[in-house]
Amino acid sequence: MEMDHLPLLLLLFSSLTLLSPTFSQSSTSTSTSTSTSTPAINSNSVLVALLDSHYTELAELVEKALLLPTLESTLTLHNLTILAPQNSALERDLDPEFRQFLLQPRNLKSLQTLLLYHIIPNSHIDPLQTSDSHDTLAGEAVPLSQTAVTELRSIVKPDGVIHGIKTLLIPKSVQEDFNRRRNLAAISAVLPTGAPEVDPRTHRLKKPAPPVPAGAPPVLPIYDAMAPGPSIAPAPAPGPGSGKHHFNGHAQVKDFIQTLLLYGGYNELADILVNLTSLATEMGRLVSEGYVLTVLAPNDEALGRLTTDQLSEPGAPEQILYYHMIPEYQTEESMYNAVRRFGKLRYDTLRLPHKVVAREADGSVKFGTGDKSAYLFDPDIYTDGRISVQGIDAVLFPPDEAVPPAMGVLPADRKPPVIVKKKHKRGRILEAACQTLGVMTRMSFCQ
Repeated sequence: MEMDHLPLLLLLFSSLTLLSPTFSQSSTSTSTSTSTSTPAINSNSVLVALLDSHYTELAELVEKALLLPTLESTLTLHNLTILAPQNSALERDLDPEFRQFLLQPRNLKSLQTLLLYHIIPNSHIDPLQTSDSHDTLAGEAVPLSQTAVTELRSIVKPDGVIHGIKTLLIPKSVQEDFNRRRNLAAISAVLPTGAPEVDPRTHRLKKPAPPVPAGAPPVLPIYDAMAPGPSIAPAPAPGPGSGKHHFNGHAQVKDFIQTLLLYGGYNELADILVNLTSLATEMGRLVSEGYVLTVLAPNDEALGRLTTDQLSEPGAPEQILYYHMIPEYQTEESMYNAVRRFGKLRYDTLRLPHKVVAREADGSVKFGTGDKSAYLFDPDIYTDGRISVQGIDAVLFPPDEAVPPAMGVLPADRKPPVIVKKKHKRGRILEAACQTLGVMTRMSFCQ
């Protein structure tokens, strides 16, 4: 019986031996396909090191751009060279408008292209040794000669290396997308235009004024743009804007007043600008229209020496502050260099027709003459290119009060009215009677 089963056992053993390579190959192919579909990233990978590094801004953008799966699959094929910008380049030095453009969900493709532009599929590249252009994962070549490397080989891993660079590299495609999006935003709304005006003399359409380019100084002088003073008429209501606010004057004035409060010693001036007068609003409107101002700011000690009579007259606070505003943009350095070179200068003020005199004294700039003088002792409290604030230690007054304190600011081509008292004209007979008759001289018509 045992001899009869022996051929059957040999046949079964031989069939198993023939089928075993097939089973082993199928199991190997299954494991290979599984590993290819879900690549395993080592904890010592350059991608893990980037997420745990001090380049936190770049790591946060990589996560927001949903690039982790793409980079994980790329690491299975190539080693990577990552050019990592510093946190300051992505946080402080980056244009806020461009950063907002990158973080919008509809611009996810541009953000991915920007980040992949900093990754080269090769780990044997030294940015300091070569000046060639290398292909990146974004599909555009990056010129390594333009990268300012601050940390060479900041992080070195078996599958890649990270170099720290100073600035953010922006590819041309992303820059073109940003410019195209910004231009579309500028023309997305139709600006309202008035009805055409007809010249009554020629019965033809009046030609519109030529457009003023953005950033150019205003055509009209600043005195024509100012609101009339309180003794003339109330300030007019603001009209509709042009829609293109090249300067946000109200935000700049708010920032400058907040700077006065944080700087200390100028709380009284901030209180007068905001609460006692409406000059803060008027300054914001002037700056929005393109005008520049230099404010000579008296400190709290100087404003505390003002009497009640000097501030009680209608319009007196406005006139005092108008005399401390120069319709020019001057810094401490520019004024000091000017008085050192020319000796004595006269700056226009918003209080017509008075000017403030400046001269060099004791290594500083001295404003005014005689007892009505003040020194510039807190230079450049606030300078933003449109508003300049210089601290002085006294309140300035015009040397000759030709204009009453309550009178408003007049336009440049207009003079204050001259008040003339009319005298009653008497005839010769009545004049002789008043001289001869002493009794009649006490009557009213002889006075």
